[in-house]
Amino acid sequence: MKVLPFKIPKPRNEALVYQVDREEAFYDQLHQHGEIQISYIPQGEGTLIVGDSINEYKPNDILIIGGFVPHVFKSDTVASPISEMHTLFFDLHSFGKDFFEIADLSLTKEFFKKSELGMRVLSNTEQIIDKFHQLPSQNKVEQIATLLNIMSLVTRSKTVPLSSFVYKKTFSDDEGKRMNNVYKYAMEQFGEPISLEEISSVANMSRNAFCRYFKKRTNKTFFQFLIEIRIENACKLIINKPELSISLISEECGFNNIANFNRKFKELKGCSPTQYRSRF
Repeated sequence: MKVLPFKIPKPRNEALVYQVDREEAFYDQLHQHGEIQISYIPQGEGTLIVGDSINEYKPNDILIIGGFVPHVFKSDTVASPISEMHTLFFDLHSFGKDFFEIADLSLTKEFFKKSELGMRVLSNTEQIIDKFHQLPSQNKVEQIATLLNIMSLVTRSKTVPLSSFVYKKTFSDDEGKRMNNVYKYAMEQFGEPISLEEISSVANMSRNAFCRYFKKRTNKTFFQFLIEIRIENACKLIINKPELSISLISEECGFNNIANFNRKFKELKGCSPTQYRSRF
């Protein structure tokens, strides 16, 4: 099933799609699709943007992204030369309009509600991973049963949301391409100074129009978004490059003032960079 920006065509007559992606990097264009996706990542790590929030992903993650929630994976090909993801795609009406409305499946309401912001599963992951390992050898009926088992496990698991705000309107292809260009530019150039004029030009908009456009769709300013990208990348360097000083990491992630870096880091992570490093 080929994924295009903001569209995900479903093979004809298939209510549930099981897909395995194994590449050097995951599909790195901002996109959304009507299907909910439940993904297990055996290999690969990098940055994941869901709705308004920047997250990291790593091996053995179980991630759930709701229907029409904009998201993009940015693989770290240096840390992991191969990225692999196993995904189940389905929607609320895949098995009939009222299938999930029957009393026996009432527990799935919580699953669908939480999926609207996306979620990372923190407990019962070994059991869920075991279910994913069964999928390749199963027929379609068995795969549907496995999906229901996974959903049941998720509803009994500890989870954390992947975003705090999701723009409710479905993006058009043009909007998707514009936001994709902005996200991609920020993720690739975060270590360099980025001016409002520069990023507005990437979006092909005036400065004022871009500010309104971005804030409406993410519930934050572009520079708030950029700081979050910089801090997430700083976290990776703090963990993976213990030989680098905090001041050097600050500079490499686009901060020209160590005091500002420390302040923003604590605002987002609840501790100083040095304290964060001591945890690993």
